[in-house]
Amino acid sequence: MKGQKQSKTDLLEKRQQALIKVVQQLLDENAYLKDLSVGTLETIKQMPDYEDAIEKLKTKVAEESSKAEEVKPLEATSN
Repeated sequence: MKGQKQSKTDLLEKRQQALIKVVQQLLDENAYLKDLSVGTLETIKQMPDYEDAIEKLKTKVAEESSKAEEVKPLEATSN
């Protein structure tokens, strides 16, 4: 009986170590993606017309949010 408990404990420890490795790999991948996205953003900021593109995006977002606000009251009254 003691041998079964030990083997179950060993199995649980192996599973735990495997999960730790998976979580560590996810954390490493997350850090890599963060570095990649920051690098990409900094590269894009150096491109000509960056400021113009940002202004266009701000205008587009403002228009979309105002359209969404117009739709919300209609949805609220239909309930």
